[in-house]
Amino acid sequence: MASPNARRRQRSTRITVAVVLIMIASLVVLGALFGGSSLLIAVSAVVAVLLGAAATKITHSELLQSRRDAARDRADQARAYAVLTDERTTESKKFADTMTERIAARQKLIHELEGELALAQRKVAESTLKLGNESRRADQAEARLATESTRLEASESRAAEAIVLVAELEQQVTDLKVELAAWEDAATMPVRKHA
Repeated sequence: MASPNARRRQRSTRITVAVVLIMIASLVVLGALFGGSSLLIAVSAVVAVLLGAAATKITHSELLQSRRDAARDRADQARAYAVLTDERTTESKKFADTMTERIAARQKLIHELEGELALAQRKVAESTLKLGNESRRADQAEARLATESTRLEASESRAAEAIVLVAELEQQVTDLKVELAAWEDAATMPVRKHA
């Protein structure tokens, strides 16, 4: 296929040849008119008509060639657009497939993460419940410890009081034993008569 510049040069040459033929025909007719001979005028008229016909044929063939070239260019352009459209359609399909795969992968990842999040929330809830139970047990143990400490202090206080009371009672028992021994001694001694 000829390049557009080659076709333009060729067209220009054809048109130039047609113009030259018409100019030659005009010059021949003018020359015959100035010559004044009727045979010369008749021959020049025939030559002018033939040259005009040749110029018309050249111009017509140029017009047909131009139309064929334009049609070929449009067909080539249409094929190029069809190929480009096919390539873009293929690229679009690949892009759509890739994006669909990515979206599916992301949705799968989101689903997995949601499952892991639910599991983690369940574990946190269980841990919070266990922590609450342990905290409640610790509070109860501290309360029992405080109660037992209070009771221990009360028991120690009563024990101390009991020890003091026992010591006092032992002292009283000792005093009573001494007093009893003194009474027994006094009872066993001969009674003296007073003078």
